[in-house]
Amino acid sequence: MAESAEEQEADLDAFLDKFRGPQRYEGAFSPQNWEQEFDQIPVFMKKAPSEIDSEQNPDLACLQSIIFDEEQTPEEQAKTYKNEGNDYFKEKDYKKAVISYTEGLKKKCNDLELNTILHTNRAAAQFYLGNYRSALNDAIAARRLKPNHLKAITRGALCHLELKHFSETMMWCEEGLRIDPKEKKLLETRTKADRLKRTEERDFRKAKLQEKREQSQKEALLKAIKDRNIKLSPASSKDDTVISAGLAEISLDGLSSENDVGAKVCLDENGSLTWPVLFLYPEHGQTDFISAFHEESRFIDYLMVMFEELPPWDIEKKYIPSELELYYEDEERGEIYQIGTETTLLQALQHQRYFIKAGTPTFLVLVKLSPFSRNYFFGKKVHHLK
Repeated sequence: MAESAEEQEADLDAFLDKFRGPQRYEGAFSPQNWEQEFDQIPVFMKKAPSEIDSEQNPDLACLQSIIFDEEQTPEEQAKTYKNEGNDYFKEKDYKKAVISYTEGLKKKCNDLELNTILHTNRAAAQFYLGNYRSALNDAIAARRLKPNHLKAITRGALCHLELKHFSETMMWCEEGLRIDPKEKKLLETRTKADRLKRTEERDFRKAKLQEKREQSQKEALLKAIKDRNIKLSPASSKDDTVISAGLAEISLDGLSSENDVGAKVCLDENGSLTWPVLFLYPEHGQTDFISAFHEESRFIDYLMVMFEELPPWDIEKKYIPSELELYYEDEERGEIYQIGTETTLLQALQHQRYFIKAGTPTFLVLVKLSPFSRNYFFGKKVHHLK
């Protein structure tokens, strides 16, 4: 017997009542987190998880086991990993792409073309990671399988360029251009490598010329020192064929140095020497440094300038040039030699017992007949030079 319209409507209301109220449909999405739950369905996943828990996500684990079924042939498995790597590559996830291509190569399938592509693609991923040597190794491996594989040749040329192997870059480009003379990337790479190679060769020639000039100046400096009978300290004069550790390294301008004060002996264009000179004031623990003391200058000339105004540490105002005395110490013998203030630097350096230490002549400055001077020289042998 057919139901009336009223009965049918009542039945529909009863059915809908089941979905009203607090009770939810079993397996329904949560109103608050439905997007996250939706993304957990394998078919709708935007990004596959790096690790799969079969208990938490059995559906995805099932699909993954189907994809990588060990019953598949090595070729099929390698191809699957290749496609997976390509997807990662498109997403610019180059680390995962490298892993996928590596897994594909581990299958050791017999498909030469597929293995070539896996090596070439992995080379590209390694290249974008900045692993140029690894990328080059893959390009070489791809060419072993397929010598005329243009992508492998192009990738290898780019790796050589990044590694600054400019001659090898040009060689790889030439090999690729024999296959395709119009390959734009190879033409650009060859041009760039040729330009960089010329620049490198020019810089190398300039560096060699600079080295030759510096060596020539070192030899001239050493000859000038030896001709003047100036002696380096024994520890620094073992090898008289080069400027040794006793003298600072020589450069073209004669100014730069590895020591703290940044000055050193220099042979000027007139054949004269200028030295960095250190004055020590033991009574006050003070020093003065002259960066370029001309060898023909007298000590008194510098003292007059240095003490034109008395230094703040000279409270007693006794450091007057005419009242100052100069000395140097012979460390080997433990003796002290006095130098007249009218003496030139060259005359002092030519004394038979003066040895220049660390490239910097050093002199003591004391006040004549001061109590400190008498105590300082007590028990020491002092020589007075004429």
